[in-house]
Amino acid sequence: LSTDEYVEGILNGNITILSQAITLIESNNHEHYAQAQEIIERCLPYAGKSVRIGITGVPGAGKSTFIEAIGGMVASLKHRLAVLAIDPSSERSGGSSPSAGSLGGVARKTRETIVLCEAAGYDVIFIETVGVGQSETAVHSMVDMFMMLQISGAGDELQGIKRGIMEMADM
Repeated sequence: LSTDEYVEGILNGNITILSQAITLIESNNHEHYAQAQEIIERCLPYAGKSVRIGITGVPGAGKSTFIEAIGGMVASLKHRLAVLAIDPSSERSGGSSPSAGSLGGVARKTRETIVLCEAAGYDVIFIETVGVGQSETAVHSMVDMFMMLQISGAGDELQGIKRGIMEMADM
């Protein structure tokens, strides 16, 4: 697609074109870089109008289950919800929506992906981190509210994992 087609599709809320644009900006192909940057620049004036919520917690705390439940409520209130779920990268296979070795619990191009989602009309954006503990701090600077889910009854065994990130959580 041309840059104009990408931007027009995103602004019209075309999910297929939005997903193709996200793939383009996440690409490591140097030929894609210039077009991806132009798409982001042209979408920037339409961004910044969403509520961004970062969701983190140790593996098994229920991040995905929480997102499914609260996401259904958000959608029932007639909001357009985007969920960016960042998976840890596999050294062998690369992962599905991978962090690609990026620290901070998010993917390399999460900020850019948020811009595209906002330009496509999503007014609530959940960013689910990889959920591995202290490295989740980069998402804090990208969101309006930072939420940390904990395993009930975990007690002192997890305090070392939660230290640092607990001070950042708004909820």
